[in-house]
Amino acid sequence: MTQASSATADFKDNKGIWRDLKKFLLVNLCIALFLQVVFCPICFLSVSDLISLFPDFVFSFCVSMALSFGGSRVEDYWDRRISWIHEPVKRLFATVSTYMIYAFFASFIIVFFYAWFEWKFVPSEIPWRSILKFTLTPMTIALVFLALFTSRSWLLEWRKSAIEAEQLRSEKLASQYQSLKDQLNPHFLFNSLNVLSNLVYENADKSAAFIQKLSKIYRYVLDVQQEELVELNREMDFAKNYLELQKIRFEENLIFSIHLENEKGFFIPPLSLQLLLENAIKHNEASQDHPLLIHISQKGKELWISNSFQPKSSPKDDSPGIGLNNISMRYRLLSDQQIEVAQDENEFLVRLPLLEISK
Repeated sequence: MTQASSATADFKDNKGIWRDLKKFLLVNLCIALFLQVVFCPICFLSVSDLISLFPDFVFSFCVSMALSFGGSRVEDYWDRRISWIHEPVKRLFATVSTYMIYAFFASFIIVFFYAWFEWKFVPSEIPWRSILKFTLTPMTIALVFLALFTSRSWLLEWRKSAIEAEQLRSEKLASQYQSLKDQLNPHFLFNSLNVLSNLVYENADKSAAFIQKLSKIYRYVLDVQQEELVELNREMDFAKNYLELQKIRFEENLIFSIHLENEKGFFIPPLSLQLLLENAIKHNEASQDHPLLIHISQKGKELWISNSFQPKSSPKDDSPGIGLNNISMRYRLLSDQQIEVAQDENEFLVRLPLLEISK
């Protein structure tokens, strides 16, 4: 740090100290004035009474400064050592005992000098009993300060704890959601390459068309990999391209239809449809005798994805636990709505809630 920057930092620190000091003095002046109004409201009716009130005002000001300063020091001391959240009883006992002991000695010293100034007693005739009795008044004020400082300290720590808990929760949810999204790209690419490897030996022209279509689809996958939600129309365009990609492979053995009422203003987690369509093709027979039928339609604020239920005679499930569970987990992290799955002997149906982003 250069000498100039060091001097600037010192100036800012000194400026901050003076600002805090002025605020401290102003607050305690207001408290002392309030105490005088409470204890002697009629003293404000004449100039002579106001003048005679000055020693009491100085006394109240000194008591207020001592008690407020001590309260802030006690609060700062125990804030670093005992938590209100984890050890509330221990913290309350430590705060009350420490502050009240401090308040007693501080009040006693201030009362002693005030009594010496007002009563003009000599050292051999110190009225200890009267001084102790007089100390009860600032001790009562100390109880009010204690309640204020204790409540403030507890509320600030509770607020801090709540904010930290919410931040941790948000970071955990973001991490979980990113982990779920990270499953999609390799899974999608792995299955697409498996299909392509089979097509290469069957039909070169189909393979070329498949590669061209796959490049466009994978571009969308890359575009949405950092997004939590995508517009329904974008996801539907992707689904259409994906089904057309599969038509290259299955031809008339795959039949699909798409019908939407209103795409605007609705969102869904990206690649949700790809997972559902992929599962439908993977787990069901698609042949000339039993073509696979896939329907996508909008029903109000839901998207219905259905396929004819005709499971393969010897199913092979090598998926690493993603699909419906992946979609369900992402909905759970993003909203309070959940997907619904229904199945009968002829149809497998998944209902996806259409999400709306509040402005």
